[in-house]
Order: sequence, then C-alpha cells, then structure tokens
Amino acid sequence: MLVPDDADEEEAAAIVAALTTYLNEADEEDEVPSWEGARWQFAGRVSALQRREVRVPSSAPRDAWTASGRTDRM
Repeated sequence: MLVPDDADEEEAAAIVAALTTYLNEADEEDEVPSWEGARWQFAGRVSALQRREVRVPSSAPRDAWTASGRTDRM
C-alpha cells in the first residue's frame, strides 16, 4: 500500500504527486537519445575534418568521443 490508511486528502495527494514525479523522471532516464539527426551531422563533421566521406551506421556509438575513435571503421 502506497498511501497509509490514516493519511488525510492533502497527505495522500502529496504522496501520489511525489511518486508520479519520481516515476516520470525514471522513465525519462531510460530513454535512449536519438542518433538519427546527429548521425548525419557527425558524418559531415568527419567529412570536414578528415576530408573523406563516411557512412555512419545506426549501430555506431551515440557518444561522440567513442564514435570519433571508430571513424577508421566507417
């Protein structure tokens, strides 16, 4: 039971609000950032810096530092 039996309406509402906020924040942390737009931007950056065209796979690491270390495989 999340709300004690002896809680008044204000206490119950505060408990429910706190739990809802907590659960919503936990859901947001589980989301993986999108790589689609950044993938093309990253390819353009590699093109500009390395003067070669690369195709960034969708399975490439989403972290730019990690991905930059793997441009030789792209």
